[in-house]
Amino acid sequence: MAATDTFSSNSSTSSDSSNTNRHKGGVNGKVVIADSVVATIAGIATREVEGVYAMGGGTTRAMGAVRDRVARSADHTRGVSVEVGEKQAAIDLDIVVLYGTEIADAAAGIRSHVASTVERMTGLEVVEVNVNVRDVHVPGEETDEEEEVRVR
Repeated sequence: MAATDTFSSNSSTSSDSSNTNRHKGGVNGKVVIADSVVATIAGIATREVEGVYAMGGGTTRAMGAVRDRVARSADHTRGVSVEVGEKQAAIDLDIVVLYGTEIADAAAGIRSHVASTVERMTGLEVVEVNVNVRDVHVPGEETDEEEEVRVR
């Protein structure tokens, strides 16, 4: 998915003269939510679901872990791709599940939690949440990529 559009909405959405969507004092305005904001919200919400071990594919995770150490901050958008329009958003998530996780249940939980969180925080209608399971993490078994990240 390409992230090219931004969300833009007038604070007054009805065609009548009601003030239900207006700020105190009746001031109208425009809200623009960047794709990166939606991606960050979706990434954090995904990590909150039980059974999600990590986000992104193998190479993406390894490179991201190195960047996180250098920047001393986490990249919440790793493994997240969004397409944001004026009123709607579609989200693709690449995840790694923890071994033993019931994948179908985890995916349903991710879809529900991510959609409700993004909708609540942004006001966008989430029309699609695609969950791509890229790997299964077995506790105690580290991949070469994870071992390389630990070496400084």
